[in-house]
Amino acid sequence: QVQLVESGGGLVQAGGSLRLSCAASGRTFGSYAMGWFRQAPGKEREFVAAISWKGYSTAYSDSAKGRFTISRDNAKNTMYLQINSLKPEDTAVYYCAARGAYSSYARNRDEYDFWGQGTQVTVSS
Repeated sequence: QVQLVESGGGLVQAGGSLRLSCAASGRTFGSYAMGWFRQAPGKEREFVAAISWKGYSTAYSDSAKGRFTISRDNAKNTMYLQINSLKPEDTAVYYCAARGAYSSYARNRDEYDFWGQGTQVTVSS
């Protein structure tokens, strides 16, 4: 069992940057593949980025490539999402998720076992 808490969201102007954090409880964080998803109003929750449990492998959605960077610090039980050159279409609630111990990362939200409560990112034009 792992509990996840996101932070770092807020209101930012287009072109700005944010770093989201996902803090995890428990001593097994380092064994979980992790992912970031986002959900805009009226839309389904979509994959943004994922990282393997050791952090050696990452994956991004097409919309995230080049502007988003996922990383993790297993010593701090924390995962990050750096977002640069923010656009109004990035406005959404951003969720972090964890996938079962020693699993590979996944793009499908149904393959994740634990979710945080989300953090709102709003980008003004």
